[in-house]
Amino acid sequence: MENKKSILQEKSYAFAIRIVRLSQFLQETQREFVLNKQILKSGTAIGALIREAEFAQSNADYINKFSISLKEANESAYWLSLLKDTDYIDVKLYDSFSCDCNELISILVSTIKTLKLRTKN
Repeated sequence: MENKKSILQEKSYAFAIRIVRLSQFLQETQREFVLNKQILKSGTAIGALIREAEFAQSNADYINKFSISLKEANESAYWLSLLKDTDYIDVKLYDSFSCDCNELISILVSTIKTLKLRTKN
C-alpha cells in the first residue's frame, strides 16, 4: 500500500525473473514444455498477486491476495522438487531456487499472520 517497494515485492519480482530464465532453459535446452508451463505460471504468480494486493478492495481482499500468493509459492516448491527429481534441473540449481522459494514462503506466512492480527484489533 506504499509507493516504495517492499522486501517482499523485490524478492518476489527477482524470483519471477529467475523463473522466466529457468523456463527459457527448460524450453530451449531440456525441451521440456509441460512442467515448464507449470513452474512459469506459479513462479511468476507469486509477485503478481503481491502487486495486485496494492489495489485490494478491502482488508479481507488484501489478506486473500497474500494467501493466494502463498499457495502459488508452495506450488512452485512442488514443481521445483519435481523438476529436480526428474533430472530436468540439477541439485545445485534446485537448492538455489528452493532457498529463494522457501524464503518467500516464510515472509508470506509472517506477513499473513501479521495482517490477520491487525484486522482483529
